[in-house]
Amino acid sequence: MNRSMELDPRNVTSEPTNSAGKEKREVASKLSSPSLHSMDSGFFERGIKTMLSIRKSKRSLNKEKEKEGTGTWKGKRLSLRFSKSYEKETTICNGVQEVSEKIQAEPIQGKPLSVMEINELIQKRQLLEAFASVKYLEDETITERDAEKYKDNPQEFVRKSKDVDLLYNSITNVIQAIVVGTLEHPTVEDTMLTSLVTLIAYEEAAHPNTGNAGGPGSDLLGMPRKWKEVWREAINESARKRVLRVPMALKEEDSSWLNLHLGFLQKHLSEDLLKVKLSVKKCYPEEYQVCDMYVEAFHKAIASHLQDLSQRPLEFNEIYTLLNWVANTYCSELFLGNPDLKPEVKTENLSLLLTPAVWDKLKNDYITSAKGKIKSYFGNILRLEVTEKWEKEVYPEVKENLYQSSLSLDIQTIIGEHMKISRAISRSLETKMLELCLAELREFIPRFEEEFVAWSTARDSPIFAPYFVAYINNFHDLLSGLEAMFQVNTEELQKILAALTRNFTSIFLNELRKKAQPLLKKILTKDWILSIERPDSLASAVSQFSEHLQHMREPLGQELLRDVHKYVVREYIMLVIKPRWKMNRETRQRVSNRMNQEARIIHNTLIDQGSDADWLVPAIHHIANIIGEKKKDKIKEYIKDLCQDYPDISICKI
Repeated sequence: MNRSMELDPRNVTSEPTNSAGKEKREVASKLSSPSLHSMDSGFFERGIKTMLSIRKSKRSLNKEKEKEGTGTWKGKRLSLRFSKSYEKETTICNGVQEVSEKIQAEPIQGKPLSVMEINELIQKRQLLEAFASVKYLEDETITERDAEKYKDNPQEFVRKSKDVDLLYNSITNVIQAIVVGTLEHPTVEDTMLTSLVTLIAYEEAAHPNTGNAGGPGSDLLGMPRKWKEVWREAINESARKRVLRVPMALKEEDSSWLNLHLGFLQKHLSEDLLKVKLSVKKCYPEEYQVCDMYVEAFHKAIASHLQDLSQRPLEFNEIYTLLNWVANTYCSELFLGNPDLKPEVKTENLSLLLTPAVWDKLKNDYITSAKGKIKSYFGNILRLEVTEKWEKEVYPEVKENLYQSSLSLDIQTIIGEHMKISRAISRSLETKMLELCLAELREFIPRFEEEFVAWSTARDSPIFAPYFVAYINNFHDLLSGLEAMFQVNTEELQKILAALTRNFTSIFLNELRKKAQPLLKKILTKDWILSIERPDSLASAVSQFSEHLQHMREPLGQELLRDVHKYVVREYIMLVIKPRWKMNRETRQRVSNRMNQEARIIHNTLIDQGSDADWLVPAIHHIANIIGEKKKDKIKEYIKDLCQDYPDISICKI
């Protein structure tokens, strides 16, 4: 019959082929032979001009079934005609050509070529002509099988079936290579991609997904090759290779290796996606959703790559770089959200770049790594205090009449900066970072206290008192700053700092005693009575400590200055009234005069420094008057005045 055959392989029959025809079809083992015949390439150029999206309806399939078995091969050429109409408009690469509804495909003539000849077409990427010839060979084999030609020689049928399968696999490999290589070259091969779409459409029509039973090896014949799925997988493979090819320096060579790598990743893949939008998309029908396919492919490739990176032993800065890139760069205008990629590149429906498990692991690793980092930062603060201030005896700055140290500001800056960068990732990470910083601070304060105590004990430094005051001020500022800036509960810190304040105060008073006691013990000695010792020596020694308390934040400064004032007066009186020997009248008068003189100096000094304990001023004067008076009535009067001013003197309040 002369009637043209439809694509359903079951509609095709052929006349018996002669022996010469059989010799032309070589076994698959000769697929790679260099001995190839030249073929007419004009057909390829005609075939690539049309893109088709073929979906056979049940109705057309039923019509074809009615025509089954009516065809014969006459000219040994296969005319593949497609009666499927397009329901959608398709955009072609060359300009804005549109294929309107009900346009049929140009027929492709399948030639009875040998396996070697077909393979040569495949290697030349003349895929439409190669496909027609493979389909010719496939239909011929099916027809011969149905005619029971291989009943006595099943091995021959298996061999021919495998030839068909291997040829189809070769076309599959070329399809993969074309798609994988699409982004490799500076320009896109428009005609090749257009031809690829046509080829996929032809194959889908030629191999409807219907059963095809019959004999050994028959599962290789007539089965759908699913080249559209191959195309999708090739896009995924292309994206995977493109991602893995992005430059990445060794960590040993550049400490910023990860930041640089992610920067290159943004740059190169942004260029790839822009090429897809501007040059690749127009080569495919709308139904292919090319941009979405590439975005999803790159998304999966990047996700896999980042997961591999997350398994490396990353340091604190590297973990943050990775977290920040995922959270703030990936979908931003710096990458997928770039206006140049819109509206084709959409991020709304993308899955999570990292799985919740990987994301949580990175955040936990970040906090774990930050623990050592924060401890190190606090340690550096302490080291700088020791080396740059204590050892060099640099006095603290005075600001608004208060001694200041950079300690509080440095600590708050460290906490604030780490909270800020953590907040950029997530609120939960910010909370964890604050908790970590406070925990490290609670450990740091006792360590700082221990270091300061050790230093002050080991040496008699004139800057001890100033820094004692500065640190009390600073830790007070730290508490109020943490409460104001970070709205944290500082109850536990308050307890730690209260203990530190008590310990520092105790050390301060001990150092004061060390300076004052030698001078107090000279009271009523011969040199003291004869005024050989300077009358202001005690006040001067006490002032080395007390003068700095006026630079302490209230009310602590005032309270401590009051304690110093009370200590000096109490110790002075206790030493004076302690029984030693009897003094003659002249000596008693000398003692009285010396006491009044020193009392005036001590009180004036401490009052000038801000002491509000003016109730202590008369105490030494009362005792001096008693000692210098010889008349008993007068002595009783002085004692009465003393008891009136200090009613609890019997329990030695002073």
